[in-house]
Amino acid sequence: MRSYPVMILGLTLLAGLLAVVPARAEDASPNCEVPAYLLTSENALPKVESAIVSERRLEILVVGSRSSTINASETNAYPGRLQAMLKEALPKVAVNVSVELQVKKTAEEVAGGLVKLVELRKPTLVIWQTGTYDAIRSVDPDDFRAGVDEGVVALQSAGVDVILMNLQYSPRTETMISAPPYLDNMRVVAQEHNIPLFDRFAIMRHWSDAGDFDLTSTSHGVDLARRVHDCLGRALSKFVLDVAHVNPAQQN
Repeated sequence: MRSYPVMILGLTLLAGLLAVVPARAEDASPNCEVPAYLLTSENALPKVESAIVSERRLEILVVGSRSSTINASETNAYPGRLQAMLKEALPKVAVNVSVELQVKKTAEEVAGGLVKLVELRKPTLVIWQTGTYDAIRSVDPDDFRAGVDEGVVALQSAGVDVILMNLQYSPRTETMISAPPYLDNMRVVAQEHNIPLFDRFAIMRHWSDAGDFDLTSTSHGVDLARRVHDCLGRALSKFVLDVAHVNPAQQN
């Protein structure tokens, strides 16, 4: 039966904490550099570019799960760090990043409400973080792909730029869930609709392999979660600006 692993994974992946502890507890500033190939995309963000260059205002909506948060701290989670990094890079642009949590929902369930979210929040860019709950529930990969496809089509029809963000990486859960089918299907949908994919899974795996973070421990470390989220926010801000073809120096 799969109920026991599902229960454990639900607690592990959706509790809002990254199950990590630092390799060196005294290292308050871990190296979280990301290889260039993980922060590039052949697809662009034309509406983001226009909003920054012409309108001097950028509204971003993150649609995600509990892994978008750190307990009740919004400023230290990666969406808050994304906002802080973009404001630092673009001091003359009004930047706002808001979060819409879709807890314990499959991609198909989230897809149906995306248009209403866009109508309500009026973002320029939607960053859709998905795949974790589908993987935990062992949703048929084809159904998952159909749900992501439906959501992307709806968002593009609503007139916003879209970035897909995949699962977070944890070596402890690799034997409990099969991530590759969901990672592959997200990549296919992104390619089919010419939208960027922020490969959170590969980025976190790189940090783990490089020894920047020890992701194998069973202990929960809020401080470490905060630092990993900070690294994700920094990487994501660079990704947004690079893919939008915006040079911050030219905007200040």
